[in-house]
Amino acid sequence: MTAAGKATPSPVVLVTRPREGIVTATLNRPHRANALTEEVFEALGALCAELSGDPARVLVLKGAGETFCSGYDVGEIGRVAALPPLELTTLLERQAAVIAGLRELPQTVVAAVDGVAVGAGLSLALAADVRVLTARARLQAVFVRMGLSGGDMGASWLLPRVAGLGFASEMLLTGRSVTAEEARERGLANRVCAIQDLMPIVMDTAERIAGNSPVSLRLTKQILQSNTDAPTLRAALEREIPVQVVAAASPDVQEAVTAFRERRPPHFAARPDGTKERRA
Repeated sequence: MTAAGKATPSPVVLVTRPREGIVTATLNRPHRANALTEEVFEALGALCAELSGDPARVLVLKGAGETFCSGYDVGEIGRVAALPPLELTTLLERQAAVIAGLRELPQTVVAAVDGVAVGAGLSLALAADVRVLTARARLQAVFVRMGLSGGDMGASWLLPRVAGLGFASEMLLTGRSVTAEEARERGLANRVCAIQDLMPIVMDTAERIAGNSPVSLRLTKQILQSNTDAPTLRAALEREIPVQVVAAASPDVQEAVTAFRERRPPHFAARPDGTKERRA
């Protein structure tokens, strides 16, 4: 991104700021159903690094054309699989860091999924905090059908936590395609909508999120992820208390109270570090 806050487009990942507090990243290889390559992973990694210190509150992740992401480019799989073990390990570590980077972003990540989200493309969608699917969307963990382990790109960690161990086992071991409606029933989709409604719904969701306190958003995302693996309720409660103490110190709390009393929308301006938010 430039110093003025404008995103510098990448040929394979287009980054824009359509509204205040919202960044969109579009996988831009529609001629290959937005299949992933090393160049795409590099661009996504650079975006994660840039957003880590950015005041934006929401990242919308979507695909160009009529699909989200068809997974790792089939034309590259043979070459990559033939790499010496050490080189392959290094490559996979770089790519895995992108999934971790998306998951760890301070921004809320909303995935707009049309068409297919397959293999590593499914992992990208699972790394999001919120997923909106079109009725024609299809999700598939295709790894075993390619002779690969289903433990790829975080799928073995993300999928059980989103959809449960039993359903995750079925998806990873059969490699079958899951419809949008089944995805909604299993918790893989927050909403399912008509194709023409996808981006209006996603942007409405993004705006609703971005309208909240940036301190609250960041701390809520952190505690949700932390307490997903809390061993007990009491452990989760103990983690929540110091986080709430930090949130309470934010000027956004007083602004929210004042706005409620004055019957107006709050104007949140605090950043998680306590400084005022800069405008893009």
